[in-house]
Amino acid sequence: MKKIPNRTCIGCGTQKPKKELIRIVKNQKGEIKLDKTGKLPGRGAYICDSSECLEKAERSKKLEKAFETKIEENVYEELKKTINQGV
Repeated sequence: MKKIPNRTCIGCGTQKPKKELIRIVKNQKGEIKLDKTGKLPGRGAYICDSSECLEKAERSKKLEKAFETKIEENVYEELKKTINQGV
C-alpha cells in the first residue's frame, strides 16, 4: 500500500493529503508562484482551498514567515482567484 503524503495548511494548521492543498513556491530567483502541478522546484508552502485559510495566512503573515520575504499583493490576488474558481 502506497503512503499518501500529508502536508500542513499554513492558514488553519490542519494536516491534509497533499493533493487537497494548493502549493505556493518560492524558486531560486526569489519569485513566489502558484504551483498547480505540485512539482515546481523550490521552497513550498501549502494552503487549504478556502478563503478563510487564505485570510488567516494573510493576516498573520504566515506566507512571509515561511518564505522569509515580503509577499506581493498580486500573489494573494492570484490565490484568491484560484480559490474562488475552485481549482
